[in-house]
Formats: sequence, structure tokens, C-alpha cells
Amino acid sequence: MVNLEFNVEACKSCGFCVKVCPKQVLSIGEHINKKGYRYAQSDNPEECIGCKMCAAMCPDAVIEIWK
Repeated sequence: MVNLEFNVEACKSCGFCVKVCPKQVLSIGEHINKKGYRYAQSDNPEECIGCKMCAAMCPDAVIEIWK
């Protein structure tokens, strides 16, 4: 199983991670961080293949992935 961790306070809701995920695991959620942004979240983490494309595309290094 792949573990996804988000630094929700650093997320600016750009959506790059959502767009590049080949398995459509991520979305921009409804909750808001302290900066006033809706942050990325994993909707179905069991579908994650650990490709790390989302982490590579994130301009703020919000996502960490490990097995």
C-alpha cells in the first residue's frame, strides 16, 4: 500500500496534482486551510500506484509519498 501525506497548510489549491494523477486519486477538497485555500486530498488512496507525478508537479512540495 502507498501512503500519501499532504502538508495542507502549504497547499494553494493550484490543482496541478489533480490534473496529472493517472488514477484520479486526488481532488481539491471542501475544507479550507489557514491561508484560505481549499487543499488537495486523496479520495481513494487505495488506487494510488505510487508514481509520484503529483509530488513532482506540486510547486510547493505539499505531497509526500512512500510505501
